[in-house]
Amino acid sequence: MVRVQVKHVWEVPITTLAAVPTGEIDDAATLNPLTQGYAVTGDQNIAHVDMVARYRVREPAKWAFYGPAAEDILRVEVTAAMVRSLGEMSVDRVLSDGRKDLIAQTARRAQAGLDGASSGLELSSLELTALTPPLVLAEEFNAVQTAFISAETKRKDAQAYAASAIPEAQSRSEAALQSARGFAASDLARARGEADAFRVLAREYRVNPMVVRERLYRDAVESAISGAGNVRWVPPPPAGGRYQGFRITIPSGASSRTPAAEPGDD
Repeated sequence: MVRVQVKHVWEVPITTLAAVPTGEIDDAATLNPLTQGYAVTGDQNIAHVDMVARYRVREPAKWAFYGPAAEDILRVEVTAAMVRSLGEMSVDRVLSDGRKDLIAQTARRAQAGLDGASSGLELSSLELTALTPPLVLAEEFNAVQTAFISAETKRKDAQAYAASAIPEAQSRSEAALQSARGFAASDLARARGEADAFRVLAREYRVNPMVVRERLYRDAVESAISGAGNVRWVPPPPAGGRYQGFRITIPSGASSRTPAAEPGDD
């Protein structure tokens, strides 16, 4: 009888693609493929990856009697899956916002490899403890990352400003449009009223031209002199067509409209 812990989760560090610590490198300006682990990205850049894989036994019979050594096959399949996945992505994406996709794709391929090898294992999780460019180029990659983050920040700030500025501009535009429509409706109503009044007056004029003319004349005179201080009224000449040299004054605000003669008037 072989007892298998199917619920226990084991943890295995995978350093096959990891960089050697700085103190252990003879020449920091070089990369020795015999002593350092690395993988090539899709745009032919170099990346170092340090991982931790967690697994459990899913099929006890395969694991106990048929499958290869658990940690050995796990390291082989995870490393192969990571190399393939990195080879399909650019280094900028790998080092910025593509880590989640990289982990998911690598885990899926590694699990397929474990199943194909009849390992009986299930990859529970895959964690990237380090994902870096070559040490000699770390400063340059950090500068690129800083620029990328700055650009993303500015882009999001611009989107936030647009999200607030566009509705505000639309609101002002709608308010101006409604105000213009109100003024247009008011002016149109006033114009129609004045036109209707003129039509009525024209009909009356055709019936009684003298009466309408006299009324218009009186209304015009009253409107003209209503705001004046002193009013000097010069009546039209008599039938003979000549003035007799006299004038009359109508005091402004007087209760009576009776003309008052000025001193010295004839």
